[in-house]
Amino acid sequence: MIDVGAGTLDVLYFDDTAGLHYKSVARSPVLYLAEKAARLRGDMLITGKEMGGGPITDILKRKAREVEVLMSASSARTLSHDPEKVRSWGIAVLDDERAEALKGDKRYSHLSIADIEIDRLKKIVRGFGVPFAFDVVVACAQDHGMPPAGVSHLDYRHNVFQARLDSNPHPDSLMYGSDEVPAAFNRLRSLAESAANLPAKEVYVMDSGMAAVLGASMDIQALGKKRILVLDVATSHTVGAALDEGEIVSMFEYHTRDLDLARLEGLLRDMANGSMDHEGILKEGGHGAYVRKPFGFNEAEAVVVTGPKRRLLETSRLPISFGAPLGDNMMTGTVGLLEAVRRRKKLGAITYI
Repeated sequence: MIDVGAGTLDVLYFDDTAGLHYKSVARSPVLYLAEKAARLRGDMLITGKEMGGGPITDILKRKAREVEVLMSASSARTLSHDPEKVRSWGIAVLDDERAEALKGDKRYSHLSIADIEIDRLKKIVRGFGVPFAFDVVVACAQDHGMPPAGVSHLDYRHNVFQARLDSNPHPDSLMYGSDEVPAAFNRLRSLAESAANLPAKEVYVMDSGMAAVLGASMDIQALGKKRILVLDVATSHTVGAALDEGEIVSMFEYHTRDLDLARLEGLLRDMANGSMDHEGILKEGGHGAYVRKPFGFNEAEAVVVTGPKRRLLETSRLPISFGAPLGDNMMTGTVGLLEAVRRRKKLGAITYI
């Protein structure tokens, strides 16, 4: 299980025969590769696939003011899905074939980018003392999607989620086999393509927000509870969900940087009470909201908070519990991935203590 975040890369290896697991929390691919890009000298050639942006986007935009920067069309989607916007920053966007042909050109320092770095994962897994070979690999990342012209990527992502959850309201319904990923979710498709290079019989991908929701709901403090609220406060994005017997009945997504304690508490209450709407959250700068059949805040039997920035709720007066599925807050997403695979494969129950 591989959870590709903005701050960390969280890896969980699970042996379902022995019931043993091994785990690692490492520097995120985008931070690691941004540092590698910053150290490159002279003109640059970037190839690879779409991955998380942010720091690497900032580095390449700055580099383009100093040296020539060439990017393959696939890797340029990391910066923007609009190649003309990338070119406006002084970066040349080449078709993938032409970019590949330039990889041996000594005029350019070369860097290949992707959310899954095979060599790093190999070192992590071999450090566990287990073989680098798997029955199943499942990875997650956040994908804003590539909507049709004139459609907000947030609206598009929300509509895809809503359609899926309306037909199957369980968070694991948003895990896709490598050949099932919607065409507009290019980052997840790129993730699946990269994961296909790992020695695995099957590959699945999932949105990281849904993985975190499912993982938080597996925490020991949520076990046996019918109605629960979960909140994952991650490095870049925060997702909250209300679940009734495992079904998502309402949820929201937000940029973590825009949240403080008071707003988080308000969002938890509004989500549970059904007093939020998608358009209202968008106007505030959030990613959106989904409301199906809320049960009311006072009906919640547990409020489980996870995520690397959960300390934002350290002084909350709400009846919250800090979750740690498999004994580790940072494994929330990977536990969600494991549980989604367990359900898809109809494996025996796993207790994530």
